[in-house]
Amino acid sequence: MITLLAYGMVIVFMALIMTKRLSPLTALILIPVMFGLLGGFAPKLGEMMVAGITKLAPTGVMLMFAILYFAVMIDAGLFAPIVTRLVALVHGDPMKVVVGTAVLALIVSLDGDGSTTYMITTAAMLPLYRALGMRPLVLACVTMLSSGIMNILPWGGPTARAASALTIDVSTVFVPLIPSMVVGGMWVLYVAYRLGVSERTRLAAAGAHSSATAHVLEEELANPDFHEDTQHRRPDRLIINALLTVVLLIALIKAVLPLPVLFMLGFSIAVLLNYPSIDAQKALISRHAGNVLAVVGLIFAAGVFTGILSGTKMVDAMADSVVHLVPTALGPYLAVVTGILSIPFTFLISNDAFYFGVLPILAKAGEAYGITAAEMARASLIGQPVHLLSPLVPSTFLLVGLVGVDFDDHQRFTLKWALVSAFVLLGIGLLTTVIPLIGHVK
Repeated sequence: MITLLAYGMVIVFMALIMTKRLSPLTALILIPVMFGLLGGFAPKLGEMMVAGITKLAPTGVMLMFAILYFAVMIDAGLFAPIVTRLVALVHGDPMKVVVGTAVLALIVSLDGDGSTTYMITTAAMLPLYRALGMRPLVLACVTMLSSGIMNILPWGGPTARAASALTIDVSTVFVPLIPSMVVGGMWVLYVAYRLGVSERTRLAAAGAHSSATAHVLEEELANPDFHEDTQHRRPDRLIINALLTVVLLIALIKAVLPLPVLFMLGFSIAVLLNYPSIDAQKALISRHAGNVLAVVGLIFAAGVFTGILSGTKMVDAMADSVVHLVPTALGPYLAVVTGILSIPFTFLISNDAFYFGVLPILAKAGEAYGITAAEMARASLIGQPVHLLSPLVPSTFLLVGLVGVDFDDHQRFTLKWALVSAFVLLGIGLLTTVIPLIGHVK
């Protein structure tokens, strides 16, 4: 009975999210409560919900202050000189333009917000693509590939969801994946190089030339869009902001302190350095409160979902059924299977449905084969480069709208590169053993 109730809860949860009958925030709270009541767990529901929220509180704090930290850096103009410098370095060469697009997108993606990455990269590079006669599809492809790799950052969303769903520390999921991300970033630069050479050849064959390139570049460098939001810029604090960010990232990698504490300290220092007055600090928080509330609210709602799923033993019941369905010969390879399944699953269903509805079942099944929750969480992130091509991702429509291409054309052009990106992440994860090729039956 508990198994049927568990599957019913997951199916209803996923169906309501996919059909947009409920938002992920409300579904994560209401659906588990409803099924908990149906299962006769009413007296203990409150205790289960508080236990789940308590476990996810550090993740919620980390995301809140990570978003605010990078909001300070973007508002203060930390990345503005990088944009200007990249535009100046490409010199009208299509190959350099595309590689510059990838570098810019990878850097801007550090804030974990795909929409911000798309807006900044498109604003900086699209005029050059148009002036040189380059295909906007290339811009959309390279920008999304970059965002797909950097989406694994713990404040980007999927990693936090995976850690939250399995109630494990987010750093145990993310830090071991850094080599995979580095190689993934190198792969994106290689793809950018290949596409840039292709554009250079195509334009040469068409007889295109760049005699007006120098003039175009001068105009772009003088474009006020490059220096917008000057009211909040702090160019005199550029070096200290860069140093603070580097120190913070190093401390994060070395796990000097827990991630929530690092970002709390980082934000506090950054906001004092750049906006020392109380009014300016209030204004900054007000500007970015919407993004913070949307993400953090989702994490605490997930605490309700995972708390009830675990407290009622529904996740155990589902895991037992999955273990019995997995062929004995395939069971020890469940981490690899999860990585491969994450590609179509995160494309066809939302991240919320996959990480909160499917991953806990797979992770519990993986325990029977000696595969840890952290290893399963890492494997579940493999599909993110392809996930961004899904029509379920709102920011994708923003990108194609900004670039001016059709959604289906973008999908066809980018899909093969996104698939290879996913397998690059999986391959490096297996090579570094942070994703186990084979488990050990207990």
